[in-house]
Amino acid sequence: MDNEVLKAIRERRSIRRFRGEQIKDEELQAVLEAGTWAPTARGTQEPLIFAVQNPEINSKLRRLNALTWKREDIDPYFGAPTIVLVFSKESNKNCLKDGSLVLGNMLLAAHSLGLGACWINRCQEMFEEEGGAALRKQIGVPEDYYGVGSMALGYIGHEPPAPKPRKEGYYTILK
Repeated sequence: MDNEVLKAIRERRSIRRFRGEQIKDEELQAVLEAGTWAPTARGTQEPLIFAVQNPEINSKLRRLNALTWKREDIDPYFGAPTIVLVFSKESNKNCLKDGSLVLGNMLLAAHSLGLGACWINRCQEMFEEEGGAALRKQIGVPEDYYGVGSMALGYIGHEPPAPKPRKEGYYTILK
């Protein structure tokens, strides 16, 4: 069985090299809107999405994420011109699941538009590092929200990697 969605799921890859130019506003809007259509527990729609295209703020995000690795010589966002952050309300016991679904939707949407994207971890830790709390406040993240994850987003700067074969026994059907 096959269709466009299943094909996109099979073909999407994490992109780790981006061209320098910024994506178009309508492309960004489409990716962000896809995130808003992710299911959330009890329909709360509590996750918050922040798309950052400001070079100064992106530089701070790159530094904060690199510091969580105790390294300053790397760019954890692989040169992507857009960084998308997803937060979810800490008091919601499903905050990680809800925010993860938002990110998953946006990753697939980016692929469907011919954009490159890569899920980047350490979002919560970034805002616990020195300077993270001030940046969190600067971009308007409420204090009671948890950093679920972030995404590097931009035009693909290399040939996407080939898919790895799926392992045997990945799923089981019980009838």
